[in-house]
Amino acid sequence: MTFNDQVIEGRKSILLTTTGAKTGKRRTNPLGYLEIDGKTVVVASNMGATAHPGWYHDIRRDHRVTIETETETYEAIASIPPAAERDALFAKIVAEEPGFAEYQAKTTRQLPVVILHRIDDRVRGMGDFLVEVHEWLREELRTLRAGVEDIVAGRADALRMEKSLKAHCVSFCEALTKHHTGEDMGAFPLLEQRFPALAPTLTKLGEDHVVVAATQKRIRDLVEGYVHGESDPARLRDEFDALAGKLEAHFAYEERSVVAALNVTVTG
Repeated sequence: MTFNDQVIEGRKSILLTTTGAKTGKRRTNPLGYLEIDGKTVVVASNMGATAHPGWYHDIRRDHRVTIETETETYEAIASIPPAAERDALFAKIVAEEPGFAEYQAKTTRQLPVVILHRIDDRVRGMGDFLVEVHEWLREELRTLRAGVEDIVAGRADALRMEKSLKAHCVSFCEALTKHHTGEDMGAFPLLEQRFPALAPTLTKLGEDHVVVAATQKRIRDLVEGYVHGESDPARLRDEFDALAGKLEAHFAYEERSVVAALNVTVTG
């Protein structure tokens, strides 16, 4: 069935393809849409029925969608704005399409407003900043690991290197803790609010933070308590390797899972 077969007569329309929340199968629905403040917006009105339409349940399970217009097809992600933003958008929607006020009057449920964000690799956002922070942390960890290897191999001035390693380790640990705390307290709650489908992923990422913090504490204790000629540098190296492995797996999973959503999320 073509776009023209499914469009809603007399309204700006799209075909929205979602992944079924229960079936996992792709399904397509014709929807009227509006452009509000430069955003592509749809309303889960279901013509004022008592239940949300199926596509809305789908995007709460998987926010990745495909949009087809009369002229193009593109990938997008669907976000659910928080209450104040939703109310402001709905007021503008009703001003343009009064029929949505009539739908709202038919039901006790609040009609959800959904924003459809085109995925555009040319647009930089919070997700790209996250990747940059990860790259800096990766490089810092590689530098620390190289310093430990110098100590294990007995290269250069061991006492000078140990002092430098301790200072560098403190700054790295503080930066990593600040980064993960910022995610736990800020970015992750924001993402879960706008993208409910990410909730399991964000829970796993939070659990990863706990595991990384435990490994990080062991390393910091070993570095701060390191005594040349008495402590075992090989143990220190092994702990750094363990941290590097955990962090790389965590960073890679996080970058695959949330960068696109972060890039369309605007704060403040």
